[in-house]
Amino acid sequence: MDKWKCTVCDYVYDPELGDKSAGIPPGTAFEDLPDEWVCPICGADKDVFEKMIP
Repeated sequence: MDKWKCTVCDYVYDPELGDKSAGIPPGTAFEDLPDEWVCPICGADKDVFEKMIP
């Protein structure tokens, strides 16, 4: 699964880890995150994230 990077604060969403602070379990793809999910560091919306190129 692809990792996604916040263009505001450089937080990286890693689907293998999920987002424990938001109750997102490991194995959740970025595309499957709820629309209301925001960056756990800066609160930016999903639309400011960019897919990281491996």
